[in-house]
Amino acid sequence: MNIGLVYTSTTVVDSTNTAIALGSGDMEVLATPAMVALMENAAMNAVAPHLEDGQTTVGSHIETSHLKPSFIGTTVTATATLTAVEGRKLTFAIEAYEGETLIGSGTHVRYIVSRDRFLNKR
Repeated sequence: MNIGLVYTSTTVVDSTNTAIALGSGDMEVLATPAMVALMENAAMNAVAPHLEDGQTTVGSHIETSHLKPSFIGTTVTATATLTAVEGRKLTFAIEAYEGETLIGSGTHVRYIVSRDRFLNKR
C-alpha cells in the first residue's frame, strides 16, 4: 500500500442528505454526518483496488471540522489522501469542497480487515 493514494467522491445536496433528513439539525443544508460519510467513502475507495481478495477496510476514527453550509442543489466533493501506513492501520488526510471553497477537513483512520473474520465477530 503506497502513501499518496487518493480518491474523490461526489454528492449533490438534496432532501436525503440534509441535517433535517438525518436528524442532526433543523435546516436544509448538508448534514455533517453526510459530509463525514462522503469523506469515509473517498478513503475506502482510495485503497480498495489495492487490497487482497477477501479484505476490506473499516473506519475507526475520524476527526473533522465542518466549516461552511452547503445548500440543496450544490455539488460537494470529498478527497481522501493516504498519508500513513502502519501495518493494518491506514491514516488519511480528508477534505471536502463545494466548488473551490473548503467546507470540511480533518483526518481519518481505517483498518484493513478480513471481511469474513470481521463479520463473524458476533
